[in-house]
Amino acid sequence: MIIRNASVLGKEGELARKHIVVQDGVITAVKDVLDAAEEAGEVIEAEGKLLIPGLIDMHVHLREPGFEHKETIETGSRSAAKGGFTTIACMPNTRPVTDSPEIVELVKSKAQEAGLVKVLPYAAITKNELGRELTDFAALKTAGAIGFTDDGVGVQSAQMMKDAMKIAAGLDMPVIAHCEDNSLVEGAPVAEGTFADKQGLKGIPNESEAIHVGRDILLAEATGVHYHVCHVSTEQSVRLIRQAKQIGIKVTAEVCPHHLLLSEEDIPGMDANWKMNPPLRSRRDVEACIEGLLDGTLDIIVTDHAPHSAEEKAKGMQLAPFGIVGFETAFPLLYTAFVATGKWDLSLLVQRMTADPARVFRLNTGSLSVGAPADLTLIDLNEEKEVDPETFASKGRNTPFTGWKLKGWPVKTWVDGKEVWTDK
Repeated sequence: MIIRNASVLGKEGELARKHIVVQDGVITAVKDVLDAAEEAGEVIEAEGKLLIPGLIDMHVHLREPGFEHKETIETGSRSAAKGGFTTIACMPNTRPVTDSPEIVELVKSKAQEAGLVKVLPYAAITKNELGRELTDFAALKTAGAIGFTDDGVGVQSAQMMKDAMKIAAGLDMPVIAHCEDNSLVEGAPVAEGTFADKQGLKGIPNESEAIHVGRDILLAEATGVHYHVCHVSTEQSVRLIRQAKQIGIKVTAEVCPHHLLLSEEDIPGMDANWKMNPPLRSRRDVEACIEGLLDGTLDIIVTDHAPHSAEEKAKGMQLAPFGIVGFETAFPLLYTAFVATGKWDLSLLVQRMTADPARVFRLNTGSLSVGAPADLTLIDLNEEKEVDPETFASKGRNTPFTGWKLKGWPVKTWVDGKEVWTDK
């Protein structure tokens, strides 16, 4: 397969027309000129559209097993492919929880059946994510888990987290932490701030996240584990992570598009499509997250794709579950808000969604170099479309971005050289 006349990012961030040659699922050449024999093969005309390594999302919820009414591994994988993602890592807060080798193997086999994107399963730190007893890390690693997390809830016991980190460090595996002190958040649906005050709601304070970040950084220093912070949303967390990195603690971190684009001041009313965990914070926190992403304190962008049914979200801000979908809007949102406006270089956005997650989690993808898997995404940077949840491939329609006009939509996605999504 030849992808002809693609716009490809160079080492200095410049765009150049290139032809990409793919054979047996691997990139075999990146060329300025094709020879006659190559022109005779299967040729896809890119027409100058942007070709990048397939996007990598290291924090997603596919809901299966147990919550198939929200999403399945197949529908989630299709939604990811439509959003330009070729590798995704799914969280273990399913039912049953992904806390045994059998469930890890089930997730892998369902992903293989779907035959769309690469699905990497995380396993739980504690059995049933209850925070009472550690899972069998060694057996879970052998089954194919890529890291350990109780995402959805914070590990409340410092001793439990320290024990987990020691074992994970011995296995050369990362611990991925949802940072939240339960004693500060119970019954609160939104962040502390003007919206909570106006609506008479209990608010989630910033320190509920940052307390666990600070605690876990100290535990990571003591144990030597690779510690990765989920969905950073506060200025305090960014500050703590920056300081930890400066003194050489092995900490990495992620941020979601919604925490870079929206603050609690943007919430229009009691619409639960604006309810997510962590919640939308202040403008100061948004600016701190943007600064952290730009200076490398926050290593990667993830979606925290969290589909729910319309019926669940219709329960309102207080009772509806936390979470929004993210696969199909992530790149267009960030491209339109930050790159098209000249605030960020295109190369920075692409790096934070491809090469950097590959580096942080030691994946063999995320580049357009010869010998790399042909995990590729073709993007139209010019056509503008509105976000319409009714067109989503995900079962979830829960997004605060309905009606936003965006550019930078993926038009084709390949995994190991196989086309898994096209808009035609």
